[in-house]
Amino acid sequence: MMRIRRYLRGSGRVLAFVFIASVIWLLLDMAALRMSMDDVNSQLLKERVIRDREISKQQRGTQLVKQGFKNPVQRVDFAVTRAGKGPLSSSIKLAHVYRHGGQKAGHQGGHLPKADEPKHVASEHKEGHYNVALKQDGPAKKKAVDLDLNGMKSETSRGMDVIIKRTLPVVVSNTTQVPPVVHKNKHGKKGPIHSEPKVETVTEVSVLKPVEAHPVKTTTKLIQKDGKGKVVDDTASVHKVISLDLTNVPRDANAMGQFGQAALVASNEDAEVKKRWNEGHFNVFLSDKIPVDRAVPDTRPEMCAQHLVHDNLPSTSVIFCFVDEVWSTLLRSVHSVLNRSPPHLLTEIILVDDFSTKDYLKEQLDTYMSQFPKVRIIRLKERQGLIRARLTGAAVAKGEVLTFLDSHIECNVGWLEPLLERVYLDRKKVPCPVIEVISDKDMSYLLVDNFQRGVFKWPLVFGWSALPEEYIRKNNMTVSDPIRCPVMAGGLFSIDKKYFFELGTYDPGLDVWGGENMEISFKIWMCGGEIEIIPCSRVGHIFRGQNPYKFPKDRQKTVERNLARVAEVWLDEYKDLFYGHGYHHLRDRKAINIGNLTDQIELRKKLKCKSFQWYLDNVYPDMKPPLVQAEGLVFNRGLRKCLTLQKGSLSFDTCDLSSQSQHFNYTWMRHVRQQDLCIAPHGNGSGFALQLCDNAVPEHRWLHKSSNSALADHLIAEYASKRMCLEAGPKGDTLHLNSCESRNAFQKWEFTKYHTQ
Repeated sequence: MMRIRRYLRGSGRVLAFVFIASVIWLLLDMAALRMSMDDVNSQLLKERVIRDREISKQQRGTQLVKQGFKNPVQRVDFAVTRAGKGPLSSSIKLAHVYRHGGQKAGHQGGHLPKADEPKHVASEHKEGHYNVALKQDGPAKKKAVDLDLNGMKSETSRGMDVIIKRTLPVVVSNTTQVPPVVHKNKHGKKGPIHSEPKVETVTEVSVLKPVEAHPVKTTTKLIQKDGKGKVVDDTASVHKVISLDLTNVPRDANAMGQFGQAALVASNEDAEVKKRWNEGHFNVFLSDKIPVDRAVPDTRPEMCAQHLVHDNLPSTSVIFCFVDEVWSTLLRSVHSVLNRSPPHLLTEIILVDDFSTKDYLKEQLDTYMSQFPKVRIIRLKERQGLIRARLTGAAVAKGEVLTFLDSHIECNVGWLEPLLERVYLDRKKVPCPVIEVISDKDMSYLLVDNFQRGVFKWPLVFGWSALPEEYIRKNNMTVSDPIRCPVMAGGLFSIDKKYFFELGTYDPGLDVWGGENMEISFKIWMCGGEIEIIPCSRVGHIFRGQNPYKFPKDRQKTVERNLARVAEVWLDEYKDLFYGHGYHHLRDRKAINIGNLTDQIELRKKLKCKSFQWYLDNVYPDMKPPLVQAEGLVFNRGLRKCLTLQKGSLSFDTCDLSSQSQHFNYTWMRHVRQQDLCIAPHGNGSGFALQLCDNAVPEHRWLHKSSNSALADHLIAEYASKRMCLEAGPKGDTLHLNSCESRNAFQKWEFTKYHTQ
């Protein structure tokens, strides 16, 4: 110790300091060298990725179709396949691994889809487990993959995961498609939009997990939001939504239309396409070439795969009603339900044949469906129409929930559980899937905008409308939240079976098809239920430009009659808006018999249903329909005075807004009325008086502002055999009919306020 102290005196201390500093400097230098080497390696790796990307671009020679969506931006990689024109690239084989959605409105192109846990190509169903075989490039063997249904085990319990990486070219595009609107090209013609896509690369990471003997169940706190944005708290046994996609044999990744791709036929086959088009009013020739169990891209918003649902969901009976449906589309509809529905939730599939005439839908269909124990066929002995066919299926269904689907659809992965979850939470909720588009021309599966809901316009015409941005912000909605839906499209929805019959099902007085979606929608909302669109449940549907079904009676008259029944039972005072939008002729009960409404009116009273005004205020506040077309003073331009009612007779006086005797309404039934009294001819028409209004009396109806013609300001008698107009006498003491003259100021009338143009 003494020696060490001696060495550290004087110059020895300096030498020790230098030695320690040198060691520290050497360590820092070595660290800097290592960082430099890492930078070099990173740069080399980056250059390699860029080089691989360029090689991938050069190898990608197939022309692609540009398809995409907005609000929020959604993208998917689709390719065009042509019969006999060579195999697809490896990227297209796994096109369905990408989930879309989750981005907010306003995001623009340039963002690649995020690769989530992959949806694999071929799968098996063994002993209640959902195992998947992953197709790889080259001769590598298939490996069983656990879908991680519950996602509740720790990493240590799972063991070592095997990571497989692959660089895939990804097509980025951004055009828009909303049901039932079809893309239009720059020339205004309907059809797919072709353009050179932007191709970038993304690394796909597949995690191969060891198969578990039994799915893990857990008790956890499930937090969801209902359609009003209210948080639903529940503590129960839950699991992640099962993203199931089975197939009977290994899936042919190179088949036409596989993974929802657009498929084209050779030019010399165009004649055959046109020849068979009328069989279903879509490309039947092409549909028959596409596998009946093809895969479709997983188009759910990204967070849907992580949603939790209850283990004890109710079971369902899926009901398809069809008449002369195309063979391939009917089979594809059934296979999509069988392949993508958890078996323990699918009680049965009921096919109701509404007296089809096609031979292949008889014994051939029986033979084919006999291989599926859960499928049963009910055949009607005469044509009943969609409405009564559905009632037939509902009457024999064994499931706790009825799920109605059209017979030309393709259910997407994870479609069923989100619907049943909503019914589980509230038996009076009626959930509908997002209806996406299967092109009638190339059979491609197209995404649609999020935040779409079903609405109606007068006279009870169904349509799609975007959810107001203000509503989205107010309720802090995400792309996976349920959407309150004023009117369902009607073809695809689930409903608790007991609740369906408590509501009285459909009005049995409705004929064939048309108006049933309005009737069931008003009934559900006004009688205590709710209709929701569930973004995590998605089903593709072939939208056709023409209805291919035959009606036992005149199609237009059938639909009009159905809508009149709906209006009379459910619209209250707003039924005049329906009739006033072109259906005045339906008020003549001698010409149009809409049937007995007593049972339906009594049912509404029994269910203690709310008013249509309540429906407008609480369910569809965007719709603000005026009960009258015009109101206020009725000013005559020739006299410069206003019409007035004095001592039971009509005359003219100086205009006075405060005088109630001068206030009239021009109604949707084309009446000029004051309270319950209407202007009507008195005697031979030389004089006029006020009579009790009667919608069935044509003498009470006047055309006003009905066109942009020179007579728009006139009041034209609808009942007159020739065009006659209401005219004020030059002294202001009489009213009479006279031949219409466009320049006659005494025939021109003006209300204080117009609600419509």
